Amino acid sequence: MDFAQLWDRVTAVQPDPPHWLVWSTAAVAFLAVAVRPVWTWTRTVVTIAHEGGHGLTALLTRRRLSGIRLHSDTSGLTVSSGRPTGPGMVLTAAAGYPAPSLLGLGGAALLAAGRITALLWIGIALLAAMLLTLRNLFGVAAVLVTGGAFVAVSWYGTAEWQGAFAYLGVWFLLLAGVRPMLELWVTRRRGGAPGSDADQLARLTGVPGALWVVVFLAVALACLGLGAAWLLPR
Repeated sequence: MDFAQLWDRVTAVQPDPPHWLVWSTAAVAFLAVAVRPVWTWTRTVVTIAHEGGHGLTALLTRRRLSGIRLHSDTSGLTVSSGRPTGPGMVLTAAAGYPAPSLLGLGGAALLAAGRITALLWIGIALLAAMLLTLRNLFGVAAVLVTGGAFVAVSWYGTAEWQGAFAYLGVWFLLLAGVRPMLELWVTRRRGGAPGSDADQLARLTGVPGALWVVVFLAVALACLGLGAAWLLPR
């Protein structure tokens, strides 16, 4: 397959999937977020998106990205250097929690346009770029497994399997973007998470951490609402 054929394959428009597939993938994604034993595993995907949001924003704001770590307890850490205050630091700190929801919204836009294969290849490219920034073995393994699933489905999967995988992933990101906000709110009410992104932003901006949590939750809910409107059959 030459480059022109590959480009045609990636940019091709696929027909809308059957209604049952859209609804069933939404249901499975909801269970993956709502059921706690399952969430303890699937949350790693959210951590990948969260830390990727920090890392990408650090680069876009011209900070020096030192590396990203993903841990088996679904926590993560992104280290960048530059001015300890100012817009770049604020944007970098604020980018983590909204990242899964914004990725899900972008994916919903591609699916609404019939660009299923393009979505899968964009996912592969983003994961490959993140792989270069990882600094621990678990993080490398988690991204390789996730990226491997994207490659296998995009290259070997039928159109039906590609559609199911793409819709499931987008629904998951849209729904999973909400739960960490609720967990953070409960944890902070109990006096925990003193080093959370919201508390770091409170120190940087003077805006209370609770208000930052509300902002993050509003973004996640808005992305979920708009993304669902694009995905659900009309």
